[in-house]
Amino acid sequence: MTLPSIFRRTPFRLTLLFLALFAAAASAILAWVYFASAAEARTRAEREVRGEMEVLRGIYQARGLDALNRAVIDRTSRDGAFLYRLEPTDGGWSAGNLTILPLETLEEDQEWTTFPFTETDAEGRVRRPEVRGVQTRLAGGGMLFVGQSLSDTEAYLARLTQALWTAMGIVLLLGLAGGVLVSRNLERAMGRLNKVVTAVQEGDLKARAVVRNSGDELDELGAGLNTMLDRLEGSMASIRHAGDAIAHDLRSPLTRMRAKLEVALMDAEAGKIDGVDAVQLALDEADNLLKTFNTVLAIARLQAAAGRTPDPKVFDAADLAADMAELYEPASEDKGLEFSAEIERGLMVEGNQPFLAQALANIIDNAIKYTPTGGAVMLRARRRSSGEIEYSVTDTGPGVPEADRERVIERFVRLDNSRTEAGSGLGLSLVGAVMEAHGGRILLDEGPGEYGGFGPGLRVALVLPAAE
Repeated sequence: MTLPSIFRRTPFRLTLLFLALFAAAASAILAWVYFASAAEARTRAEREVRGEMEVLRGIYQARGLDALNRAVIDRTSRDGAFLYRLEPTDGGWSAGNLTILPLETLEEDQEWTTFPFTETDAEGRVRRPEVRGVQTRLAGGGMLFVGQSLSDTEAYLARLTQALWTAMGIVLLLGLAGGVLVSRNLERAMGRLNKVVTAVQEGDLKARAVVRNSGDELDELGAGLNTMLDRLEGSMASIRHAGDAIAHDLRSPLTRMRAKLEVALMDAEAGKIDGVDAVQLALDEADNLLKTFNTVLAIARLQAAAGRTPDPKVFDAADLAADMAELYEPASEDKGLEFSAEIERGLMVEGNQPFLAQALANIIDNAIKYTPTGGAVMLRARRRSSGEIEYSVTDTGPGVPEADRERVIERFVRLDNSRTEAGSGLGLSLVGAVMEAHGGRILLDEGPGEYGGFGPGLRVALVLPAAE
């Protein structure tokens, strides 16, 4: 037989465990209270009995056996809490409300004892409470016993025990009911989350968990699930967009390459040309396609690193900037651009140097590509006031409108003024992925402004944390 789901839930099981622990603790406390109360009652009874015995022995020592006998008879007639038994040595008479002495013989002059005593209460019920008392040998012969019944203490302990057991039973029932209620509420909440998971499994990426803003762990789980689904939906949208962009951007080069191969084949068959030149052009187009795919794979590798730098090493960022300046200065001069570099020394960073070199090369290459002849490009490497390390490339080209500066970092995004230039729209996307993997950021700002027909220009900064 399968139990209902509510009884199989972890909160309900935890509730049962808590109730079991509570019952064990309550039982231990109850036992302690019982034995402590019993010990206290015994101690109090002994103290009172000892005091009564001292009074009677004082009467005996002061006025003799007859006075003691009268005192015992008088106390017995009062129907008090004490029990007495006085027997002389000769055994001719006795006094008290006990029929016999509890102890037949004494090894010492005075001994304590506990024994059950049969009595009848006011309602006629027979009870057998314990009696705690002391028996002593009188100096002139005879025995005297003084004791006290523990019936009142036992009745109190019985009432206390019953009250504690009743309270524990009520607490257990309330705890069980609370466990069922908590389990039901949690089952409903988890059911809502499971519906979201099931919907996503069936392909509905728009499904989201309800967050009640209560601040509990279920809200945290729901918020985390929603964040994960947002990223998943964004990734799927990016994949779809990347697929569409790849199909769109690669259609033309693939078509050109196929057309050139067809023309080369027909010309070679007709004997008009040597097919080497046509094949070389086709190879150039194939190289461009391979470059695009390699860039996409590099971005995927960085994003798969999930914020961790692949193969990090500590190196001087100034050395990398100097190498880039030496590499790109001739290319700038060939295009008629003024290239300059300002590089501070001692800029230690921790990262993957090849990836950072590729990122820096991409932004320098873009600056040279989009800056008209006669313009200028400047490379800087410095330490910011915050302690971070910054590479920046500033040019006097047309720049990027402020509204497009965030969008231009996305994959396969190319602005209208760059459609005539060769490229796939992956350069800044790779830069952004490199910065994310290194815990840095990319910043795009306006350049030096419009002057002499140039501008407003663009300033691209790569900000990295300094090595510890």
